[in-house]
Amino acid sequence: MNDSTGLTNAGSEPEERVIEAALRPRNLDDFVGQSRVRQQLSLVLEAAKIRERTADHVLLSGPPGLGKTTLSMIIAAEMNAPLRISSGPAIQHAGDLAAILSSLTEGEVLFLDEIHRMSRPAEEMLYMAMEDFRVDIVVGKGAGATAIPLELPPFTLVGATTRAGLLPGPLRDRFGFTGHLEFYAVKELELVLRRSAMMLDLSVTSAAFTEIAGRSRGTPRIANRLLRRVRDWALVHKLEEIDAKAAAAALDMYEVDARGLDRLDRGVLEALCTKFGGGPVGLSTLAIAVGEETETVETVAEPYLVREGLMGRTPRGRIAMPGAWEHLGLAMPKDAIFASAQSYENDED
Repeated sequence: MNDSTGLTNAGSEPEERVIEAALRPRNLDDFVGQSRVRQQLSLVLEAAKIRERTADHVLLSGPPGLGKTTLSMIIAAEMNAPLRISSGPAIQHAGDLAAILSSLTEGEVLFLDEIHRMSRPAEEMLYMAMEDFRVDIVVGKGAGATAIPLELPPFTLVGATTRAGLLPGPLRDRFGFTGHLEFYAVKELELVLRRSAMMLDLSVTSAAFTEIAGRSRGTPRIANRLLRRVRDWALVHKLEEIDAKAAAAALDMYEVDARGLDRLDRGVLEALCTKFGGGPVGLSTLAIAVGEETETVETVAEPYLVREGLMGRTPRGRIAMPGAWEHLGLAMPKDAIFASAQSYENDED
């Protein structure tokens, strides 16, 4: 991963976590973008308050960094309810989930990140908890095992997933509202950055907001991190106002180019074009060529490169699309293979 930019790392410094938390909007009115999801979610929450009932269970899907965790916090705030946060990977046994569910208070919002990674036994327990607000606690083993029913207070489950297709139908159908978050347009990211700059007490020109937004991969989380790196650059260079030239210089230093590609992205494209003639080449071979783990290339670099039309996936391997050669300033060979590229979602290695 590219540690220099912070594009793909969660950020381990306490100060960074505090700043990131402070930049999160606290209500739906302050939440920028995702207008359709916001309108639909607002209706769901308002109706629940009118009925004086807990809100329906909510499933939020979409790529990382678009605001799923923030929306869960907003749901709890709008419903004036406490928020409990956990994740699918942390729930590997039904007992883990039972412990969480049994300690919930009435109306509490339970946020489960990466819910598709929860274990199957816990998942099956969740069915009954979501539908009937009840779980069966099994005591003992073998023929002497006894199921003790445990009533749960009404609660709202907010599930978040980056891979909605991995959720089984029975679980997906138990959510009363499903919202899919889309990547942000540059204009929307500029609004996000303006709000963040105001909270950070930064003086930034409109052109600088556009420069940063254009390099943020359509993702607010990345936009805010790049803004903080530009802030640091301006602080060291003793600038009172950040203009487009300063923003570009700062991001160039962090190896984030005008299209949002970082060192890893460009390394993958350069290897694909210069070492393998544009492909096709297998994912593991490509990962070795750039000195990264296969999973890193597949989950960090590849989705964005495919979405930008720079890389394609075929049954025979990864290939460079015409835009990759153009972006690197290279001449595309006449025999380059790209016409048979298929969608990222449907292809397999």
